[in-house]
Amino acid sequence: MALAHTFPGVFIEEIPSGVRAITGVPTAIAAFVGRTPIGPQNKPVIVNSFGDFGRAFGGLTANSSVSYAVRDFFQNGGGQAIVVRLFRPDPAGATADGIATITIGTGANAFKLRAVSPGAWANDLSIAVSVLDPTFQVDVLSPTNRPQAHNAQLAGVVQALGLDSPDLTTYEANVRSIFDLTITAGGSSEIIRNVSASGPSPRQLSQTLKAGDSESQFLVWDTANGAVAASDITAILGFGAGVDFPTAPPVELTVVDDGAKGNDGVALQSTDYIPLTEEASKAGIFALEQTDIFNMLCIPPDQRGTSDLISWTDTPVEVLARALKYCVDRRAMLIVDSPTSMVRASDGAETLNTFSTNGLNGDFARNGVMYFPRVKQVDPLKGNKVVTAVPCGIVAGVMARTDGTRGVWKAPAGIDAGISGTAGLADNMTDAENGLINPLGINALRTFPIIGSVVWGARTLRGADAVADDYKYLPVRRFALFLEESLFRGLKFAVFEPNDEPLWSQIRLNVGAFLNNLFRQGAFQGRTPRDAYFVKCDNETTIQNDINLGVVNVLVGFAPLKPAEFVVIKIQQIAGQVTT
Repeated sequence: MALAHTFPGVFIEEIPSGVRAITGVPTAIAAFVGRTPIGPQNKPVIVNSFGDFGRAFGGLTANSSVSYAVRDFFQNGGGQAIVVRLFRPDPAGATADGIATITIGTGANAFKLRAVSPGAWANDLSIAVSVLDPTFQVDVLSPTNRPQAHNAQLAGVVQALGLDSPDLTTYEANVRSIFDLTITAGGSSEIIRNVSASGPSPRQLSQTLKAGDSESQFLVWDTANGAVAASDITAILGFGAGVDFPTAPPVELTVVDDGAKGNDGVALQSTDYIPLTEEASKAGIFALEQTDIFNMLCIPPDQRGTSDLISWTDTPVEVLARALKYCVDRRAMLIVDSPTSMVRASDGAETLNTFSTNGLNGDFARNGVMYFPRVKQVDPLKGNKVVTAVPCGIVAGVMARTDGTRGVWKAPAGIDAGISGTAGLADNMTDAENGLINPLGINALRTFPIIGSVVWGARTLRGADAVADDYKYLPVRRFALFLEESLFRGLKFAVFEPNDEPLWSQIRLNVGAFLNNLFRQGAFQGRTPRDAYFVKCDNETTIQNDINLGVVNVLVGFAPLKPAEFVVIKIQQIAGQVTT
């Protein structure tokens, strides 16, 4: 809009270009849902390595299939994962929620701290306190006689006491109430510095460990404490006015065994994955509502099997079915582990039992993918025995690796889609057996000489030949989801803009630029952009009635690359020079 000019001169106006670059969303973020020994419950946590997972969720654990799946994901090229811990308390446990309570002190002065999450991990916590160096008592009222290092410590103490300035009189009375708290659980420890026993103060113990905002990764203040006097806290911690400073190393506190032990819970049930209130609960798989985006969902089975041949049981079908619908809503793919019933026939014949997609069908099945067989792995938690394991984490890692090297439009299968961290496959399929499951939309894991074990299938659960679905192939479906999510986020600038040709041309410009960039990367079929894609947004897609309703319609078409699933070579013998 031009400015009103009131005096002669030169005026500069900045005119927007209308270019709003659309950025492609990530495609290789895998979400894992299930049991772990530690970690926040029903809260998605981003981990960028298996080391991150170990610090947040306890690392590889015998009864946690999620821990094995996350390990496999990173071993096979995964870069970022989101983990949701589920927990069902043991009804016979000492606490109803499986969360340990730590009691410090005895009698009327005692106060309680609670573990941040359920599990037996909190039953062996140790807590120690330490305060400033004893020499800090030297001429506390005379800054000129205090060592420079102590002045730096004083700044931290002043902040801890909530003072606006170094009020040395107040400081002298309260300095012995400032301490560092060292908490150790298992092999991990943390130090919370400049905690105050006196209040009111933002560094007061109950505020520093306040539930929902605790600085500790292990403990929170138990609200059952009520109002605990600062004098009680200092007395329990073992120092205060008139008491000498503890000397290094930190003094370990006595944790009173009040019997309120945590427990590792019992087997998960379907309602732990799919709460009755579903999305509203933001629990189970719907805890992922608290995260921005994920592209793959893995729900490995919760229970160990009865033998090494069946080391893990099956994820309930009703859980997978609801998770499939949720993946459609979130534009993600569900990676399904083949059921234990899918094994070689008991008579040892070279045939397989009847295969199916386990009831996962219909249009939602476009967002699901299944792989057979399971894999063999060396289990370090079972004396390095070779056991069977589910492949969902492995496949998610292969998908992530392929996206990084080739793009989401490339099928995560073939001789370059090798799988790592296995001791082979639970069933080495023949070509004929592979031919039984491929037309059903079930992908194979195969082992070939020299090449090794690879992913050898790229169909969705809607990929059965009899269905003839548009999204028969996994890379086509994943690429379509990538486009949908990228455009969904990239076109939000158009909301509430005037619905007329200037807006339509902006949409065509920005969507076209985004698709052209993908075309130059080889994401589409076709020799020219005209052959590869089109963007239509004009008075034909958006008529006057649409405008009256506040709707702008954008039509985007693309020619996907489909995998060369069957390479046919025709050979003809030349008969030689025949005279006719």
